[in-house]
Parts: sequence; structure tokens; C-alpha cells
Amino acid sequence: MSSFKKNAYTYATIVAMGGFVFGLDAALISGTTNYLTDEFSLNKLELGIAVGAPAWGVLLALIFVGYAVDKIGRKRALQISALIYLISAFGSALAPNYWVFFWARFLGGLAFSSISMASMYIGEIAPPKLRGKLVTMIQVNIVVGLSAAYFMNYFIQNLASSGADWVSSLGIDTNTWRWMLGSEILFALLWFTLLSFIPRSPAWLMLKGRIEDAKKTLRKVIPENRITTQVSEMEENMNAGGSDHSIWTQLKEIFSPPMRITFIIAMTLAIVQQSTGINAILFYAPTVFEQLGMGTNAAFAQAIWIGLISVVFTFLGLMAVDKIGRRPMIIGGMLWIVISLGICFYGFKTASYSLKQEHITELTELSDSNRLSKLVGIAFDSDIEFKKAITESLGEEDSKAFADSLLKQAVSINGLLVLIGILSFVAAFQSTLGPVMWVLFSEIFPISNRGIAIPFFTLVTSLTSSLVQTFFPWQLENLGISSTLLFYASTVAIGLVILFKYLKETKNMTIEEVQLALAARK
Repeated sequence: MSSFKKNAYTYATIVAMGGFVFGLDAALISGTTNYLTDEFSLNKLELGIAVGAPAWGVLLALIFVGYAVDKIGRKRALQISALIYLISAFGSALAPNYWVFFWARFLGGLAFSSISMASMYIGEIAPPKLRGKLVTMIQVNIVVGLSAAYFMNYFIQNLASSGADWVSSLGIDTNTWRWMLGSEILFALLWFTLLSFIPRSPAWLMLKGRIEDAKKTLRKVIPENRITTQVSEMEENMNAGGSDHSIWTQLKEIFSPPMRITFIIAMTLAIVQQSTGINAILFYAPTVFEQLGMGTNAAFAQAIWIGLISVVFTFLGLMAVDKIGRRPMIIGGMLWIVISLGICFYGFKTASYSLKQEHITELTELSDSNRLSKLVGIAFDSDIEFKKAITESLGEEDSKAFADSLLKQAVSINGLLVLIGILSFVAAFQSTLGPVMWVLFSEIFPISNRGIAIPFFTLVTSLTSSLVQTFFPWQLENLGISSTLLFYASTVAIGLVILFKYLKETKNMTIEEVQLALAARK
């Protein structure tokens, strides 16, 4: 491998590590939901708000990140994000009450904007033939981080119930959720340290008129005989957007008629990627598996399968993106996602829920459990009907405490079919739509407005994600899991139709060539 490729891989690997920290931060919360509910006496909506707090934080960050990456540069902005992750991890693990916890998680969401900055930076230092692979490394790191979070949660959960003296002395058994969230601290610190070794983005240096500095960076990642041509193309691309690079001018350019097709592609991807429900599945993985009738420990173990599938198929996507191309991976992946969600919908839709007398007898913690006797032997067609009947029999307070436990005992479902559907869905997302969206975001915007365009559409993605995360517990409670999954599948199907019409192949093109290709369709 040439020194240019080695440098490009090294810088991309360091920057993409932010995806690992993001994955940790995003998924560690999945193991703490029951603990948080008990610790802070939360209802379903409050739990959703706590889990979704980072997604709301990133909405605020993305309003300013476009200004930041153009003002102080991609490198400095990434370093600030790493520092914010570190502070947030400490705050979340040590939070004494719900609101301190919420604001610590919200603060961590400010750092989630690093994903858009990472794709921007890597897209600007990567050679065209490696751009897809290098940008996809962000998604690889995200899923490795997600998987690591599931393993850590499972490991700490088992430690907490081991009864070992040293576990008690460290408080792992009494502060289990704090240890889960605190495991992020070391990795955030490591990323913050490594970011000092990457160079400034050549595109940002060009925007600042520092042409010689831009050439120095380019010499590290492309051959000498390509530098003059690359600088000329970058200058031409910047000049195409005019000399005014203010935020308002860049925003107007995004909405201008010449960028109509680019806008449609980016907006559709931004909404559909999170409307798949991927974060609901990943962040609430144990909760979803408990819907299959599994106990808590089994649900944690099954969540690890999601992590493993994510890693394997993201690596496959990494290998394929520069060979198969962006369009077939997006179109094929979305079709795969719709089919997978359809399988899950069918599995949950055909489930039934029926209490037996032994289920009631086992509830020794419930006072006057005979209140449930009238439900014995009655088959309910949905989790919503079953939970409603439980509430009518026990009242709001006892129902809140025991409904989930009763549901796990009463459910009769084709668990294997649903498990296959969920794992197929995760495989489809992580190998196609998940990583390839970021590849396209790094390619389809001109240098003149990419500092604002990428954060803007990431803002749309984050808003969609925050809505999905916040309302998922509410949807489970009020719509049922089958209807929720059908909603996700329908949204993806609509996006599939739009992208089938407008999305164009961009592999092996320079950023400048992509602009010409998109313009040719307008």
C-alpha cells in the first residue's frame, strides 16, 4: 500500500472513531431503561424523553455546526465534540436525579453532530476511489460501538447478579446502570487524544485562502502529480458558488433550483434513514426482545446478536460500496428493509396473549392477584388489548409495575420468525442505507455549501431520529408493536419510490464530477 493510502486510512480511522464513541453513547442506554425507570420513577413518556435526549441535543448543535466547521475548521470542531462526549459520560454516570441525567444526555447529543463532521472531513481528504470505503468506516465504527455497548451491558448485568464480594464493594450491583454509562469515559478520552494527530481539511484551508497549506495536506493523501489538478478543481467548485460563503448564502444555494435534484435525494435519505426505526430497535433492543416473551437476561443476550449482525454486515457493506455502487445498494437495501419489517409485522400481528393460572400464582409481589382471575384463558389478539385488560383489572399503578412481566408470560408468538425478521432488518440497514447515506452526503454537495449542507440534512436526520426515539415507548403502549413496525415499513416504501426515480450513481467520481452528473439531470 502506498504512503498516500496509508495516510488516508490512518486519518479516516482516527476521525471515524467518533462513530465508535457515538455507538457506545447511543446504545449503552438500552441496558439501563429498566434501572432508570425504577431509579427515577419514570412513566413511558419520561423514559422516552430521557433516552431521546441526545437526539434533541444534536438538533441544537447542528444549528451551529455549519458555522463552526467553516469558522474554526473540521479538526477543531471534532476535538470539541470529543470533549463534550467526555463531559457527558461523567455527568450521565453520576447524575443524582432525572433532570441532571436528562441534561447530561442532552449535552452528549451536542457531540452527535460529529458524525456529519466526520463524513465531511473524510470525504475531503479521501481519494475518489477510496471515498466510499473510507466514509463507510464511520458506520463500521458506529456498529462496533453499538456491539461493544451490548457486550458491556451484558457483562456488567451478569457481574451485578454474580454475588461476588468485589462486585458489591465497587457498587456494581447497586449502581449497575451507572457503571454501564460510565464505560464510555475511557473511549471518549482516547478519541480526544488521537484527534490531535490529524491534519486540517484541505477543502477548509482552500475556503480560508490558505492554498499552500491545503497543498501540504493533499501531499499526504494523493500523489504529487495530482495536486495541481485537484487544487484547480477545488477552486473551480468553490467559485461556482460565488465569492460569498456566508451561512445565509449557502442555505439559499441549497434551496435553489440548480440543486433541486440534490435536495430531493438528500431530504429523502435524511428522513427515511431514521424512519426505518433503526434507532428504536437498537436503543430499545432488550425491550423489543422482551416483547417476544424473553426474560431480562435473555433479552440482553439476544441484543448481542443485533450487535454481531451489525458488525458483520457493515463490513460487507464497506467492501461492496465502491464495487457495487451507491444506487443499487440504496435501492436494494431499502427493498430488503421493507421485506424484513413486513416479516416482523406479520410475526407480531399473528401473536396472541393468554394468561394461565400459574402466571398469576407466580406474582407473589402483587397484592390480591385474584383480580386477574377473570382474564385466565381469554385469548387477546394484540399486546394493546392485553395491556388494556390488565389495566382495567389492576388499575394504573399496579399495571405499570406488572404489565410487562405478564405480557412476557402470556405471549404466544413465532419467536424465530420475528427474530429472523429483526436480524434481517438490522443486516439490511447496516450494510446499505446506514453507511451509504453518509457516503452520498460526502459526495453530492459542492465545496461552496457543503459546510452548511451536510449539517443541515444531518439536522433533518437527527430530528427524525429524535421523534422516533422519543415516541417509540409511547407507540408500543398505545399502537402496539405490529402497527409501529408497519408504519416504519410504509415510510421506507415511500422513500424507495422517490429515490428509484431520482438517485444517480456516483461511485469513482470526484466531488466536482458528481456536481456535473447531478446537474445533467436537472
